Amino acid sequence: MSYAALAGVFVAACGAVAVLASVRCRLTTRWWLATGITIGILLVLTVVFDSLMIQADLFRFNEESLLGVRLWHAPVEDLAWPVAAGLLLPALRELLIHREGIT
Repeated sequence: MSYAALAGVFVAACGAVAVLASVRCRLTTRWWLATGITIGILLVLTVVFDSLMIQADLFRFNEESLLGVRLWHAPVEDLAWPVAAGLLLPALRELLIHREGIT
């Protein structure tokens, strides 16, 4: 399985949880804007620090499993993880708060 396919599965699952939270908790545009800004910041940090770690040769990727697109030195597939985390964690928080009735 390629890195892109694995990342796609995780992002899709996290996106489904975010949509579920949006429907169940009636999340507003403000929540989605804050989530989008958070994901944007995480993406920038991921590009910078992944590139620095790759340059320092702290880890390597199997080049055959990559799409070949890079931002600085970071493969584009690596950006799926901050997107997944940025969608999943706030959505889970909202679902748990909604379930406990702590609003």
